[in-house]
Amino acid sequence: MSALSSSQLNDLLVGAVEVTQRAAVPVLSMFRQDPRVWTKDSDGVRTLADAGAGAIKNPVTEADLAADQLLREGLLTLYPGSGWLSEETADTDDRLGREAGWIVDPIDGTREYVEGVPDFALSIALSVGGEPALAVLLNPARDDLFTAIRGEGARRNGQRISATVRSEVDGATLLASRTETKRGEFEPFKARMGVREVGSTAYKLALVAAGEGDAYFTRKPRNEWDVAAGILLCREAGCRVTDLGGEDHTFNRPDPLCRGVVVAASGIHAEILRMIHAVGTLE
Repeated sequence: MSALSSSQLNDLLVGAVEVTQRAAVPVLSMFRQDPRVWTKDSDGVRTLADAGAGAIKNPVTEADLAADQLLREGLLTLYPGSGWLSEETADTDDRLGREAGWIVDPIDGTREYVEGVPDFALSIALSVGGEPALAVLLNPARDDLFTAIRGEGARRNGQRISATVRSEVDGATLLASRTETKRGEFEPFKARMGVREVGSTAYKLALVAAGEGDAYFTRKPRNEWDVAAGILLCREAGCRVTDLGGEDHTFNRPDPLCRGVVVAASGIHAEILRMIHAVGTLE
């Protein structure tokens, strides 16, 4: 990982927080105000939706697009020469030749956003040499701000946070996707863990980092923009974080699709990973 000094990273963090807070203004102003919604196909092509939110498989709203534009303008100005990977911007190979790049989801949890559920977040990470070095995650509906710098810990609204400490899976609290829970994907795990449904992958990761849950996992792939900021928060809070194969995540890869994510208190991560493989992944 190419070095950015602690001072440089802290300056970038201050600037990234300011940019994120500006981008959150249209997100919050349109929340529960029936913003325009499109459905997005696997190639990112958008079609204006005329069905109810429940019928939209992969929604994107005018708030997503407004936030994406503000984040891109602000963050690329903050760090000239950096790359860009965002859920709402067409990807190019240009980012691959850059040592540092922003990995952004303007609204992680758009389905919750459309439904008026306050479990969503603006998720921003700076990857340097393939590793997340800085993270900003903001849930404006709850006024909940998480930040982290690699090697300097994680914070929630300015206060240092840490993950839970557990040595037993039994009785642990698993933060889980609302959609995956409805599909019954966590039924095999309920005998040993309590399941709490929370929207937004990024926000779930932040809450685990803050000790509000003992674990989060998905048995399906996730994109880098879903997990980059949350993974750094969890690492800095003391969690063990891997993909479904038990490997560490790397970022700014040609294919941004990650092999899922498994995050847990360090004392129970290995057992949870074993449980997942006993049931099977959904890749």
